[in-house]
This record gives sequence, C-alpha cells and structure tokens, in this order.
Amino acid sequence: MLIINIGGALLIAAIIYWFWLYKPEQTQSDDNKVTIVVDNGVYKPEHIKVAANKEVVLTFDRKDSAPCAETVVFPQLDISKTLAMGDGNTVKLPALEAGEYDFHCQMQMYKGKLVAE
Repeated sequence: MLIINIGGALLIAAIIYWFWLYKPEQTQSDDNKVTIVVDNGVYKPEHIKVAANKEVVLTFDRKDSAPCAETVVFPQLDISKTLAMGDGNTVKLPALEAGEYDFHCQMQMYKGKLVAE
C-alpha cells in the first residue's frame, strides 16, 4: 500500500512539473540566425527569440531519420520545407512583425515557437 501511495505521489509531481513548471530551452539571437537540431522527437532549441522587422535565417540540423522529422511547417507564414539528413537545411523567413510564430513537423509531433520582439 505504501509503495502505491509513493508511486502516485511521484506521478502527481511529474504531471505538475510537466504541465506547469517545465520551461523549454530558449535561445535569443542577436543576428536573427539560429541553428536548430532536429533529434529524438524535439527541436533544440524549441523556443527562439529574434528581433522583429528583420529577416530570420534558421538552419536545421536533422539528425533524426524518422519520417516526421522530414518536414518543418510554419503555418502562420504559409511556409514549409523538406529537411534532408544533416545540416545545411536553411529556411529564410521574411521580416516578422512582433508576435509568436509556431513551427512543427507535418504531424505536429515536433513543436517549436519563434518569438519576434
């Protein structure tokens, strides 16, 4: 009985951490150029701050061979790009107005956010 209670408390703590306390890795770019690694089901970094009203250059280094990692989509910008294995997958985004722009794979399993300030 004690083991079940301890297990339940640990599960509750994990849920609280994941949904309310977890802060994803965030990067700020001064020159609006960022390299993003696509590996193990995530983008690293997944939250990126860039300067608004300037072109953004994102280079994706795809290490994950999963089919889901093959495409990156920027839905608010109507942009998608097929990513080859390895680095050198460059996506140039136009000057962005201040705001938040999501990006994800075609199945929305890999997710990221671009914040223009």
